[in-house]
Amino acid sequence: MNKFGIWFTALQERERRVVIAGAAALAALLLVGGVLMPLHAAATAAAQRRDKARRDLQWMRANAPQIRSGAAQMRQQSGEPPVVLVDRTAREAGLASAIRGTQPSGSAGVRVQLEAAPFDKMINWLGVLDRRYGLAVESITIDRAARTGTVNANVSFTQPPH
Repeated sequence: MNKFGIWFTALQERERRVVIAGAAALAALLLVGGVLMPLHAAATAAAQRRDKARRDLQWMRANAPQIRSGAAQMRQQSGEPPVVLVDRTAREAGLASAIRGTQPSGSAGVRVQLEAAPFDKMINWLGVLDRRYGLAVESITIDRAARTGTVNANVSFTQPPH
């Protein structure tokens, strides 16, 4: 810092004013370009995201009844008894070798026993039954099987009345 002071004091008065003005201009440029403009851009982007989220929420609230009724209609009505539906979809999901038993439970329920079922396939299958056919898991017990990535499971499904 001492070298700068010696250099600065050696300048003529006019040169010092030019250096001070240049330093002030550089500081202002750095402040505006390096801090204020990015801060303003970030605030503007956040405000736009907030406004879009509000519009989306308003649309969802206005269309909620229609969306709910559409979801119920999207569920496929296969016409099959739940026990047949569960067995068929399990086989389609690649769980045929894991099925150890499928039996009706009540008027609209099914109980399934799986042994050494690939966990990922089983989870996807449960999702398909819920989303496409409206079968909900009433109870489930899952135990780790001997082979990595496989499970033994007992699942009870219920089908809500239409």
